[in-house]
Amino acid sequence: MIKEVKNKKQFLELLLLADEQESMIDRYLENGTMYALYDEKVLRTICVVAVVKGKTATLEIKNIATVPEFQRCGYGYSMIEYLANAYADDFAEIIVGTGESRLTIPFYEKCGFTRSHVAKNFFVDNYDHPIYENGIQLVDMIYLKRTL
Repeated sequence: MIKEVKNKKQFLELLLLADEQESMIDRYLENGTMYALYDEKVLRTICVVAVVKGKTATLEIKNIATVPEFQRCGYGYSMIEYLANAYADDFAEIIVGTGESRLTIPFYEKCGFTRSHVAKNFFVDNYDHPIYENGIQLVDMIYLKRTL
């Protein structure tokens, strides 16, 4: 079951899995909409996503995070499909920005996203500490898009 979340900060610990600096999360959390996927079989929230509406007909995923022991089980994919269906009438595309990572880019490509553009030095210029994934420092933000 996926529902909109009003008290977004209650999921801060989960959001920090995907964006490790709280001040960056604060920049989009209050201006966006957040959804939580609750699995009734395990009686807990498994995945959350925060989205913001762009200036054009674009919806941007700012954060999507799944509880670690439930990653690679289809919950993130289900959340993206939910967004695609829920926003298809109002938006032309969904975009998402991520680091140059062997973990995240293939996930988004599997969800139907293709590479769009790059924001050079995004992680270096916007975070107060170096961000690493799999031992590699993230520097540029890679944007991917999916047509709705």
